[in-house]
Amino acid sequence: MHNNRPVQMSKADIESTTQAVVESTNKLFRGSLAESSSSFSLETDADNFKWQRTAIATKYRDEYLSSRNLPHSIENPSAKSSVAASAAAAPVHPPRLMITSGDSNNSTSARLQLNLANATDINDEIQSVLDGLACKDSKSKTKKHKKPTRELVLAAARQGAEASRNLPPPPGQQIVRKRNYEPVKPQWHAPWKLMRVISGHIGWVRSLAVEPGNKWFASGSVDRTIKIWDLASGTLKLTLTGHISPVRGLAISSRHPYLFSCGEDKQVKCWDLETNKVVRQYHGHLSGVYSLALHPVLDILVTGGRDSVARVWDMRTKQQVHVLSGHTSTVSALECQEADPQVISGSMDSTVRLWDLAAGKSMATLTHHKKSVRALALHPTEFGFASASSDNIKQWRCPKGDFVQNFEGHDTIVNCLSVNSDGVVFSGGDDGSMRFWDWSSGYCFQKTDTVAQPGSLDSEAGVLCSTFDRTGFRLITGEADKTIKIWKEDDEATEESHPIDFRPSLSRMRF
Repeated sequence: MHNNRPVQMSKADIESTTQAVVESTNKLFRGSLAESSSSFSLETDADNFKWQRTAIATKYRDEYLSSRNLPHSIENPSAKSSVAASAAAAPVHPPRLMITSGDSNNSTSARLQLNLANATDINDEIQSVLDGLACKDSKSKTKKHKKPTRELVLAAARQGAEASRNLPPPPGQQIVRKRNYEPVKPQWHAPWKLMRVISGHIGWVRSLAVEPGNKWFASGSVDRTIKIWDLASGTLKLTLTGHISPVRGLAISSRHPYLFSCGEDKQVKCWDLETNKVVRQYHGHLSGVYSLALHPVLDILVTGGRDSVARVWDMRTKQQVHVLSGHTSTVSALECQEADPQVISGSMDSTVRLWDLAAGKSMATLTHHKKSVRALALHPTEFGFASASSDNIKQWRCPKGDFVQNFEGHDTIVNCLSVNSDGVVFSGGDDGSMRFWDWSSGYCFQKTDTVAQPGSLDSEAGVLCSTFDRTGFRLITGEADKTIKIWKEDDEATEESHPIDFRPSLSRMRF
């Protein structure tokens, strides 16, 4: 049997064996180190360094020294033509060479002659190149990156802020003008007072229109009649019957002897004022017609109603030119003007639309109102209009419908809106409240309530329609107490008796 027990070694044998292994390892390490030193020598021989210096200097002279200075034609372009002109007459001198050949009479071998004037500069340039090559590695190895501490971050932020002050603003911010809000100073207007009350209708007065000569006006009522009144005296001149439902819209042409009317019986009628008879009827609306407007230049009639569309009619042929569709509720107000947008419509879907009459399409939709838009009014002289709703009365600028300002303070259902050439805006409420505003500033200079005629109910105190006469000095209102009231400015009022108390709020300029 074999004995598998381990061999017992003495302490002296172990030490001798360890010493032999260490000596053998050191011998192998020293041999490997000698071979590595001979292969990758860290010290450069003097002759080798001198050879490298000569090679780099020669390459620098041959390839880069000629491009130290720009040619004369590039440095001075204006002198290029004069140099070219005198090139033929001037004698050609050979260029001065930095390296020339030696004199063959004195020696058979070529001798290098350096230009003493430029030798110092050239040697300095070569030395700088060599120094840069020698210390490039050492600089990159010894570069240390600083850790971003809080102090370094704050210092960099301050430095960037100081540098940004001198820079121009970004392209998107150059067109933004930041300025403080400066409200427009309101113009003083005399307060208005009641001048005359005209009774004659037996129903609510829902529509009014003044003829171009400013001699008479027409009124349409829920009693299905159209009455002609003398503007100066207020006497009844004529009554026209033909509608079988309330008359909601009236318009008198300034170019033809025609009166146009529309009502809740889906009818649009054209009355000849010379014979006082209906000469044309425009059929096409599917429900009651609530608003009507005439184009000031073209023979065009625009009507709108409960079928949520505005229809454009040819006055002569009775044909539909366009059906302006886009509203989702009753078209309650219409206005026409000569310039684009030629048709403006207000609807109970809380939007105002601007229409391109030539294309029959909507140019813009104004969605700033939150309640039904029941009234529109064009300014007689300025290129703008106003729209009335129960949330606010808003002023717009044509042709794109840019928002200008809010008229705040008439917190009720506003049924009618009118503007005269003096910049007075009138708004009439469903509860009988009346407000007079300054167009430019939106300042409400008069707040009053209408007075219902004796025998009327309190609920019949409401202003349903309004219009200024052609001069703008008289205001005509049709009300729920079946009367027509005429208002005028108070001649005895002054700026001292009725001072301006203008306190604008920032919400005037918001949607």
